[in-house]
Amino acid sequence: MHGGSTPTSTFRPLNGLLSSKQLVMFLALVSTFGLLCPLYLIYKPPAALIRFFQRRWPDVLFRHVTAERVVALTIDDAPSTHTRAILDLLVSNDAIATFFLIGSQVFGYEDVLAELVRAGNELANHAMYDEPSHELSDATLAEQIHQVHALIQDAYGAAGRVGPDTWFFRPGSGFFSSRMRRLVSQLGYRLVLGDVYPHDPQVPFASLNARHILSMVKPGSIIICHDRREWTLPMLREVLPELKRRGYRVVTVSGLLKTH
Repeated sequence: MHGGSTPTSTFRPLNGLLSSKQLVMFLALVSTFGLLCPLYLIYKPPAALIRFFQRRWPDVLFRHVTAERVVALTIDDAPSTHTRAILDLLVSNDAIATFFLIGSQVFGYEDVLAELVRAGNELANHAMYDEPSHELSDATLAEQIHQVHALIQDAYGAAGRVGPDTWFFRPGSGFFSSRMRRLVSQLGYRLVLGDVYPHDPQVPFASLNARHILSMVKPGSIIICHDRREWTLPMLREVLPELKRRGYRVVTVSGLLKTH
């Protein structure tokens, strides 16, 4: 036995180094970081994450590898009262886009769809209704894809054009499953998502969304934005001229896939 006091340990837990107030603040910061980090990855996914997704699901198109300064612009939830104004803006900026159609919105806009096609734009499939496609049964989703496909073919026929070599489908809400991937492939479609998405259905600020797009876009990007919102047109008024100034061509998904 040795006399004297017990040696002081060099290890101290956090509650021995921090006051109660400091400890609460530290834990709050850690919790906030743990919450915000995944949200940031969703809002602004890094290129490495997109590359992982593309390797993990090679049949789903997130972006296209190309050395050319070309990007694809995709516009979901078409058509609407804003579609013709979007078309005029595209024409004035020497741009074209792929419009993903919700079938239930087509009635009354057939002439607009024909105008889109005649101007060089592409029509694609976004199912019949604005709802999460992954929640639908195979039979229901297949029926909806067939219904919208017929509407798309009608629009190409009215414009005196043939459809694209590859038909594209984007699921409502953007979520997919292995079951959906198999079904879409069996129906002769390819799933398309993207790598630049300003979350414009939830973020109604045109300039903020424009800055988001312009900060992330790169050769081969697929930009996702949405029709049917009044802030989409002013957003594109900022995005399209700036992309042109940077030397980018803005094309359809089919056009992007033809680049090298």
